[in-house]
Amino acid sequence: MEFGPNNPVVKRCIQGMALSESGSQEDARQLFREAWDDATDDLEKFIAAHFVAHHHDVSADKLTWFEKALHYALAINDDSVRSALPELYAAIALCHDQSGRRDEAARNRKLASQSSIGPVATGPFYHGTKADLRLGDLLTPGGSSNYQPDLKMNHIYFTALAGGAGLAAALAKGDGPERVYVVDPTGEFENDPNVTNKKFPGNPTRSYRSLAPLRVVGEVSDWPGQTPAQLAAWREKLANNKGDIIN
Repeated sequence: MEFGPNNPVVKRCIQGMALSESGSQEDARQLFREAWDDATDDLEKFIAAHFVAHHHDVSADKLTWFEKALHYALAINDDSVRSALPELYAAIALCHDQSGRRDEAARNRKLASQSSIGPVATGPFYHGTKADLRLGDLLTPGGSSNYQPDLKMNHIYFTALAGGAGLAAALAKGDGPERVYVVDPTGEFENDPNVTNKKFPGNPTRSYRSLAPLRVVGEVSDWPGQTPAQLAAWREKLANNKGDIIN
């Protein structure tokens, strides 16, 4: 599975989150269980189990579902879920604390601390834009945010999903054609904190950022695109987003 808003399990989880935020907790829990029932691979099961756990009222059942989410996260052993491990271990530790199992709580807190590492992704990486670039060009931090025009970005952003870069290109400013470039980071990079462990656990969009430039090493001409209706929904969502960008 490549994470995306059109995946049926992801769709159910997004709908469940909306219901939860509106106060319809029981309906939200039902959708998360349906997402679990529909899940067919480890990533889908990890995401669904995570939401079932977070929206469970019974402590023992919450622990069971967090442990299921951890099981699938460890089975995937991928950069998309690795950043969720500290949160999962910490949640499991809290469940043990609430049940008086201090040794298990301490063990999981230690695992949470030990699993806090940066991304180890090796690419290929992509950057979406409407700019006309050539091989060898450098993309540097300091540009204006696509989402908050008055904000100068301290980092340059990229992803390991060509479809995600294509969405960024579609949402980027400018009148030029949408372009998705293959890029190489020239320095260290980190998980994008604006998306990692926010709505979804881990970094399923495989989004990163760097203080160092990105070098253009290629271009892709075909990537999973969005329908006009989906793009309109994204633009509306961004226009209504009042959250602060972690810069």
